[in-house]
Amino acid sequence: MRDPNAADGPPRLRLNPILCDGVGYCAEIVPELIRLDDWGYPIVERRPLEDGRLQRLARRAVAQCPRVALALTAAEDTRGS
Repeated sequence: MRDPNAADGPPRLRLNPILCDGVGYCAEIVPELIRLDDWGYPIVERRPLEDGRLQRLARRAVAQCPRVALALTAAEDTRGS
């Protein structure tokens, strides 16, 4: 995986839906980027994270995910988005 802080642009939050169990911590940590569907599974905004505050919250959501279903990737990396 490429460094999300590389010079090629801001990172993007990515969800692996196969790993996700719908716990919902991520939506509590960063509701500006993640909302939950009717079954409690996250719907993640696909935009690059330009704002430093959102990047910090996104990193926290990635770290707190019990299923390791979230990742920060380079903005140009759209695999699995």
